[in-house]
Amino acid sequence: MEKITLVPESVDDLWHLQFIIDPGDIIMGETDRRIRRKEDISRDTSGQREHMKVTIKNEMAEFHRFSNRIRVSGEIIWCPYEDEIGTNHTLNVEVFSAITIEKKWKSDQIKRIEEAIEAREAPDIVVVTIEEGSAFVQSINQYGIENRAHLTGSTGKGKGSDRTEMFGEILSVLSNIEMDIVLLAGPGFTKENALEYIRSRDGVLAQKITLVEVSSVGERGIQEILSSKTVGDLVTSTRIGKESKIIEEVKKRMKMEGAVVYGIDDVMEAAGYGAVENLLVVDDELREERAGRGLWNTDADKLISIIENKGGKVTILSKEYGPGEELIGLGGIAALLRFNIK
Repeated sequence: MEKITLVPESVDDLWHLQFIIDPGDIIMGETDRRIRRKEDISRDTSGQREHMKVTIKNEMAEFHRFSNRIRVSGEIIWCPYEDEIGTNHTLNVEVFSAITIEKKWKSDQIKRIEEAIEAREAPDIVVVTIEEGSAFVQSINQYGIENRAHLTGSTGKGKGSDRTEMFGEILSVLSNIEMDIVLLAGPGFTKENALEYIRSRDGVLAQKITLVEVSSVGERGIQEILSSKTVGDLVTSTRIGKESKIIEEVKKRMKMEGAVVYGIDDVMEAAGYGAVENLLVVDDELREERAGRGLWNTDADKLISIIENKGGKVTILSKEYGPGEELIGLGGIAALLRFNIK
């Protein structure tokens, strides 16, 4: 058992955190809890809410994206009030709130912490995909694509006010998002017109914009961007970019009947031969197996240990975005192999 104290500094960090907290982990943090003293009971009042340190045995950890917190629920095993021990409580873990986790740490969980720390150095990227009459503003996060705005309106060459209305809305949305890079993408010349409009009103923002030619908007447009050679190095540095490259390699090998397997049974067979170069598994699938779902006819941690002991590596894909969704369609687990076992 080892204790590690973590302080999430972003929503991305909170998202990572949910996948390293297992049932049975000992979690220490600060919280507010309503305490009923003897005098409160006699007066039939609900008691006072007090700030305190608590230690709970985790039963469930859930990431609530829209409230920007993780709710960690379980039985209190220590707190300043003896009467509260043994009751249930929920810790709300938010950005910049520290928690200490005591457990037997798994190698992929330590790797995930290291990747989350490293990812803080990656640029914050916002993608605007635009075509005639429609624009999507989306940010590339570690957990997936976050939709910031879907705008509709005229971008034709009619009256100036009609034509620039949607450009103005894009500028307004971007002005309220912290980012390092904006990828302005789409078919035709609408993106160039939008950039010209933004440049005339906000030169600093315009300097952050890179134009990208794609044939689609929305998530399909982002998929094109991720495979674009123009900005390939830029997006490959993001988690989603790396996952997209990996799943493309899986599909390429599948078409060629190459060195790849998918589904738990074939992955186990490949692991037995020492053939697994890179184990690919969806984060939620792995978490559910560790929690005792039991759909795999092997212990998840034993499988990972076998692969790592034979020199293979493990890549965890997010269920929240395209590559992870595609892997779920293959059973939630696959492996790129050193050699073909078929």
